Amino acid sequence: MRLRQHGIKLLGSTIVGLEHHTPENIREEIEYAVAHGTDFHQFMLYTPVPGTPLFQQMQNEGRMLDDVDLADIHGQFKFNFQHAAISREESKRLLDWAFRFDFERNGPSLFRICDTIFQGWMRYKDHPDARVRQRIANEAAKLRTTYDASLWVMEKRLKKTNAAVALRIRELRHEIEHEFGAATRLMRAFTGPILLWTSKREDHQLANGKTYEPPTFIDRRNWAV
Repeated sequence: MRLRQHGIKLLGSTIVGLEHHTPENIREEIEYAVAHGTDFHQFMLYTPVPGTPLFQQMQNEGRMLDDVDLADIHGQFKFNFQHAAISREESKRLLDWAFRFDFERNGPSLFRICDTIFQGWMRYKDHPDARVRQRIANEAAKLRTTYDASLWVMEKRLKKTNAAVALRIRELRHEIEHEFGAATRLMRAFTGPILLWTSKREDHQLANGKTYEPPTFIDRRNWAV
């Protein structure tokens, strides 16, 4: 992708559950979106939100579901309306599959970020404009330290479950270490095992119920003076 070759990080965004989507064609559209290989990819459910024309239209059509918690209409859970071809439960399965497919095909977003930054570094590190050189040097600073160590951890964690992506990560890490030299390799050797241990510890904590999602609340008080 040309923009990534210039060190520009990209966010892809795909809506799941548009009116024309079916369980058959939505997978083709997700595969097409994932094929762009953006650094990040956001999948969101088509969601009528109270106060919008879409919500009013679907309410008039009798398609809004009555038993949906208002806190759950953020586009990352299940439909809050009756879709013509996709059930509420299927919407959740399709959304989860989209994120999983993107991860399996393109790898972790941090890996993609490192790749984009490195491409930008290799293209602009000797640019005649000092401002451009400084900007890309600032971007690439973490490649020399924590990002390279993180790539080593990703490679280790994915080696058994996704060998193809693990190999791409390894190749990028070798290119980075060749470019930045012994200091980067030493930093990875020291920091990598620590990051590997902390990532496994977090897996255990998440499996036991740890969450980063804050509680949702609605404040309906009238603050008008």
